[in-house]
Amino acid sequence: MADTPKFIVDCNVGKLARWLRLMGYDACFFDGEDDSELVAIAKTEGRVILSRDARIMKRRLITSGRIKAVLIDSDQPERQIRQVIDTLGLDSRFKPFTVCLECNQPLVERAKDEVKELVPPYVFKTQDYFMQCPNCKRFYWRGTHWQAMTKRLESLRGS
Repeated sequence: MADTPKFIVDCNVGKLARWLRLMGYDACFFDGEDDSELVAIAKTEGRVILSRDARIMKRRLITSGRIKAVLIDSDQPERQIRQVIDTLGLDSRFKPFTVCLECNQPLVERAKDEVKELVPPYVFKTQDYFMQCPNCKRFYWRGTHWQAMTKRLESLRGS
């Protein structure tokens, strides 16, 4: 989707990156200390800046509207993601579990017979749907963790 936002998440709200990835968004985690570098990446890659640092919000590229940024109010991750959802109207654009939580790469669907030797035997026996990160090779499936995260996402959507 061309209008789907991409994010750059400052280290002061780092858990937001995982939440956004869980929702299916491209969310780059910035752990550097140079605000100029953060702003430059946002400008070059067309990313929305998410930060609790009010000084970043005063930069000309942001105040002029050339770069979109959201000053995050809370230090609680679920309130932070709720603020981003509300501010940017993300509700209808969720594509959960399509991006690697670790390295932000789009996941690739894998056939069950491809993963037999690569996932735990119990998981192989009880699951039919598998996704894999082409970068870090991590596997994802719809187990109990997936179910719990789906419930949390649904509660964020509706609250």
